Amino acid sequence: MKSSLLPFFRPRGVVVVGASTSPEKLGYGVARNLIDSKYQGAIHFVSQKPGRLFGRSIFTDLAQVPDPVDLAVLVVPATAMVAALEACAARRIHAAILVSAGFREAGSDGAALERKCLEIARLHEIRLLGPNCIGILDTHLPLDTTFLQPPMPTAGGIGFVSHSGAFCAAIIDWSRQQGIGFSQVVSLGNQADINETDMLPMVADDSHTRVIVLYMEGVADGLRFVDVARAVTERKPVVAIKVGRFESGQRAAASHTGALAGSDAAFEAAFARAGILRADSTEQLFDWARAFEVSPLPQGRRVAVLTDAGGPGVIAADALETDGLQLAELSPASKTKLASLLPAAASVHNPVDMLAAASPDQYAACLQILLEESHVDAALVILPPPPMFTAESVADALIPMVRSSAKPVVIALLGSQGTAIAFERFNRAGIPSFPFPERAASALSALARRAEDLQSYRRDAPPTHRPFPLGEVVSGLTPQELATSYGIPSLPLRIARTADEAAAVARELGFPVVMKIASPQILHKSEVGGVLLNLGDAAGVTSGYAQMKEDVRAQIPGAIIDGVHIQHQVGPGQEVIVGLIRDPNFGPLIMFGTGGIEAEALKDVAFDLAPLSPSQAAALMTRTWAGRRLDGFRSIPAVDRAAVQDVLVRLSWLAMERPEVMEFEINPLRVLPQGAVALDIRATP
Repeated sequence: MKSSLLPFFRPRGVVVVGASTSPEKLGYGVARNLIDSKYQGAIHFVSQKPGRLFGRSIFTDLAQVPDPVDLAVLVVPATAMVAALEACAARRIHAAILVSAGFREAGSDGAALERKCLEIARLHEIRLLGPNCIGILDTHLPLDTTFLQPPMPTAGGIGFVSHSGAFCAAIIDWSRQQGIGFSQVVSLGNQADINETDMLPMVADDSHTRVIVLYMEGVADGLRFVDVARAVTERKPVVAIKVGRFESGQRAAASHTGALAGSDAAFEAAFARAGILRADSTEQLFDWARAFEVSPLPQGRRVAVLTDAGGPGVIAADALETDGLQLAELSPASKTKLASLLPAAASVHNPVDMLAAASPDQYAACLQILLEESHVDAALVILPPPPMFTAESVADALIPMVRSSAKPVVIALLGSQGTAIAFERFNRAGIPSFPFPERAASALSALARRAEDLQSYRRDAPPTHRPFPLGEVVSGLTPQELATSYGIPSLPLRIARTADEAAAVARELGFPVVMKIASPQILHKSEVGGVLLNLGDAAGVTSGYAQMKEDVRAQIPGAIIDGVHIQHQVGPGQEVIVGLIRDPNFGPLIMFGTGGIEAEALKDVAFDLAPLSPSQAAALMTRTWAGRRLDGFRSIPAVDRAAVQDVLVRLSWLAMERPEVMEFEINPLRVLPQGAVALDIRATP
């Protein structure tokens, strides 16, 4: 049984092993920060040389350290770490932070040393943070076990968990001028023992933490991470940045699904299933975190924009629409109230443009009207340096209203020197401000997505059993037979090895038919002349057979051709692709998107984790243009969306119950006005 992580966050006493009296050593920095943090528990220092440090005795043996001590910060060379952990075990310390580098990141010898440390830790029930990390800090306890340059970060409501210590250090330094405060900061390092999944619930349990920020380079156990993170996000928002989007690249695969599913697609699906909001940049990561830290959630996506200049108002309107929000339609009553407060030349339509001479009182009064409007879910206030008043006077007028509002209000505080004091006023009041309307709009969009995610938690728990009966499943089924056993509609697909056999099969299936080249080496059949459509009689099938083989051999001389596949041609409809592939971290992924010959060219696809509930399948579809198009678009008639949803659910259970199937793809799935049918099915064991 693993020991509790509580000593990392609420230790009764801390010992620094490897403390140093030399200011240039990390052991000095850790000791200094521990003292400067005003930590109220017992503090002890251990080093090879006796003496005194910051007015405290330095012990030469961990066994000499008096109680209480339940957290050790080990700042010793990598080669001395095994002995240090054995001393911790003898002293019955069950939590250790391994600051030192020189382990797995340094090569095979370091990896072996890291494994040895983990063996000792598990034998004696010691939990390890690191190695190769900067430690942990809590601004509210307070506690600082890092070696970073002081001062400690400002106390706040953002819990920050990072795989990278250098990123932690940079963000902490940057945050001091940005008005960003942290509740807890955790550097995970090599994660020999404790990883991001272990830390998430602990940080979420902290009463001061309002939002959790993750910097991730990978994941130790993908499925466990999703389960734990989903439980955490039901309580508190989690925002993540996952780096290495393209490093793993695409792997060779036998299907479009495999070609389109990189590891980043799996993380995207995992974050969506877990309710984690994924940021595209560090700037966005902390913009969203600041909004979650202090803002209420909106009831919808309708936003009112208040500005004293037309140009920034238009920028805001564009940004809101880009981020999936919409300008609220103001009621006639609200417009009348606004008109009574503003000059005749002002615009009382949304965005509300008060003109450049707008006073602090007008800002406050107009914002009050907008927040009272039933059609408004959130507000975005744009404040450039006012020509007639100071920006801080406007801030002072807005702050009481924003802090008391049940609806989120974000401030786009344009400028620099002219708005510097206003920036400080908003920060002290705990109100997020952003230098441009686009960033403010992005933060509002994150709040709206969070509100919608919370609703989905309540109505859509992950499915736990297959919601349909299963047909006969035996070993050796063809891909089509396997699909049929899971109730996925398909058309008979017959192989013919001669022209006469092709004509006979076509008569049996019924004209018109489709003919496709049968070759294990040819994935994209249409690109080499390997597909013929709408063959209406036996003569067309016979001549088409000969012409197809000739065309294919001309383009791929060495291809093995087994013959042709013949299939009855169904009526017109829309074509989509559905598939499954197994990710090494997160298990089976289900794909949906634009099908046919455009699948890889358009890359209009989305992934989700199996199994899927009907509502999860529906949400997967709407993330793509192919899914939205099912309802019809211009001259494209609507088709049976529910039939596609059903196929996705059934395929997801095939993925769960047939682990030997590594890839399974239907391309295309022809979606008809009533129903859907799989036209081409392939599987990879």
